[in-house]
Amino acid sequence: MSMSRRTLLTSLSATALALSVSACSSDDGDSGGATKIRFGYIADYNGASLLAIADDQGLWKKHGLSASYKTFVNGPIQIQALGSGDLDYGYIGPGALWLPASGKARVVAIDTLTYADRVIAKPGITSIAGLKGKKVGVPEGTSGEMILQLALREAGITMDDINRVAMDAPTIVSAFSSGQIDGAGINYPLIDTIKQKVPDLVEVASTEDIGGSFPTAFVTGGKKGPAEAKVVKVLQEANDWRAAHPKESVALTAALLKVPEDKVTADASHVQTLTTAELVAKTKDGTVGEWLDGMSDFFVSTGQLKEAPAATSFYAGDVYTKAAA
Repeated sequence: MSMSRRTLLTSLSATALALSVSACSSDDGDSGGATKIRFGYIADYNGASLLAIADDQGLWKKHGLSASYKTFVNGPIQIQALGSGDLDYGYIGPGALWLPASGKARVVAIDTLTYADRVIAKPGITSIAGLKGKKVGVPEGTSGEMILQLALREAGITMDDINRVAMDAPTIVSAFSSGQIDGAGINYPLIDTIKQKVPDLVEVASTEDIGGSFPTAFVTGGKKGPAEAKVVKVLQEANDWRAAHPKESVALTAALLKVPEDKVTADASHVQTLTTAELVAKTKDGTVGEWLDGMSDFFVSTGQLKEAPAATSFYAGDVYTKAAA
């Protein structure tokens, strides 16, 4: 890990509690003898939909669990919280998968494939090359950094060719909206928020255009806990309910996030969901491993990993397949 990344993540860890907001689960507020689970998420469709469904459908209570939620601005902060014992489970986007790959957490379930990441630029800049020498906001260790790296590479330029400014995603929203930076690596639905102030911003790169598979995931820290199989089962049942009820899932997610349904609908349009049966099959045939290997190879190329580990070293595919049996 570079000094800048280490410094950033230490800073993020120190402010994790300040940036998180608790949201209690339903289940009548009475955990009884249930095992209590502290779950982190990012406030978007990928990160919040299964938790909203689990509450609405009473899945935690069904499996002898009681869950409380905290929202975070990115995946690395959640992994810091897992490491410090302040969180039991969390959600990360593809750009943070270098952390479990480096041994900082374990992936217990794949959530979705996401294609919501973009490099955006202020009006007048029409290509990645146009960002040379410009101020570009970078949320280090996240999918925003991932798409920026991918786009720069495709254009034959590097981070050294831009004026890279490390900042978290909410800061990027305000900095881009006020003209303090010229571009950024960031994702929907935050881009929709920026468009309210800068409607003619330019999307100069996209994960949709670059191609590849970009998995989002649920993670935990340390060794397998006694409730892990139950937590995975809840996620699987919520996942299948989401697949069968897409409109209702949007409504539940919007209610949890306290945002209009049309915003969540737009966000969900950048997401590919898979049923639990599909994820089990893709775990068994090695497809999930290939997705994770592809991400690890990318992180080796960026210097975030020294070497690519076997996907089985950080993805608990055996737990996932057994829970679905």
